[in-house]
Amino acid sequence: MRDNGRMTASLAALAASPLAIGPHTVCPPVVLAPMAGITNAPFRTLCREFSGGKGLFVSEMITTRALVERNEKTMQLIRFDATETPRSIQLYGVDPVTVGKAVRMIVDEDLADHVDLNFGCPVPKVTRKGGGSALPYKRPLLRAILHEAVSNAGELPVTMKMRKGIDDDHLTYLDAGRIAVEEGVTAIALHGRTAAQHYGGTADWDAIARLKEHVPEIPVLGNGDIWSARDALRMMRETGCDGVVVGRGCLGRPWLFGDLVAAFEGTDPEAGGREVTLARPALREVAAVMRRHAELLGEWLGNEARGVIDFRKHVAWYLKGFSVGSQLRRELAVTSSLAELDALLSGLDLDQPWPDGADGPRGRTSGNNRVVLPDGWLKDPYDCAGVGAEAELDTSGG
Repeated sequence: MRDNGRMTASLAALAASPLAIGPHTVCPPVVLAPMAGITNAPFRTLCREFSGGKGLFVSEMITTRALVERNEKTMQLIRFDATETPRSIQLYGVDPVTVGKAVRMIVDEDLADHVDLNFGCPVPKVTRKGGGSALPYKRPLLRAILHEAVSNAGELPVTMKMRKGIDDDHLTYLDAGRIAVEEGVTAIALHGRTAAQHYGGTADWDAIARLKEHVPEIPVLGNGDIWSARDALRMMRETGCDGVVVGRGCLGRPWLFGDLVAAFEGTDPEAGGREVTLARPALREVAAVMRRHAELLGEWLGNEARGVIDFRKHVAWYLKGFSVGSQLRRELAVTSSLAELDALLSGLDLDQPWPDGADGPRGRTSGNNRVVLPDGWLKDPYDCAGVGAEAELDTSGG
């Protein structure tokens, strides 16, 4: 799947140190971002296969209350393949006690090897209840949640993912970083956008650099606008961050993790090293990955039709940039069996090469949104009244 997508020697020469997440060494320092409905076991399997098992692959977000109550859907979401190591779970919660119980349950029942906490969700139905990216504004509540998580984690490392803040007038990431260090968090991932930006505009990599300077005691991972292996190397060089978190850039491109491994492990050809090449799959190879993805989803869900239906959301991402007729795209988006999918994929012009520009932005791009918050939320960052269980909704994003 690799041909002439060559990286320049200056990019490939970057020497990255392994990332330490507690007792776990992540080398190269590349992390799959948790994405609701995306980073389930089948997608993680594909990403790991392309990376050769290198990197850290985090589950989609798990709501702490649903975990503690042993919700059937939630219990399925936390199932890991036997080959996954370390097993990484992202938790979302607003109640310190419930978060602590969820972490203790993970420890006692050996459900994972690493816990990440989500403080990055900008979705209105979460922020209007004080959850997600709105929560770090309430410093005492953030501290209480981190304290309960870390104190119940035992030997398991606890990390957190957050945004810069609510908007440019209410930035929280530097305060949140110090609180995290003081409460024993192992590493921090920062998405260089505010909640108001959602996924629009350009990620602020300077903020990642500032956070790294502000919390030198622990690793800082950068997130936002990593669309290629080149972007990952450039982020690390420009910000001094200790690793990268890749989200939307891998939608419909699980082979991006192979690119990332090749880039981080590459050396300067002028110094006698090898030249790094990047994946440029033809449509025939992309179609084969699409078929495997749908099949894995069916096996995971225990039902072929459910797997193919769940796969529909991935079709446009996989076919981005390729010449595919509108009618065929519509038919691919309503398939409900592997036989249907096979027939439609065979009707594609499978000899098409990887299209120019297909490595660029993908996924949601909305921005400049008004952040919906509880009444009076911004009056006092130390008044934590008004955050209730309704904020614990089964949605994610960061």
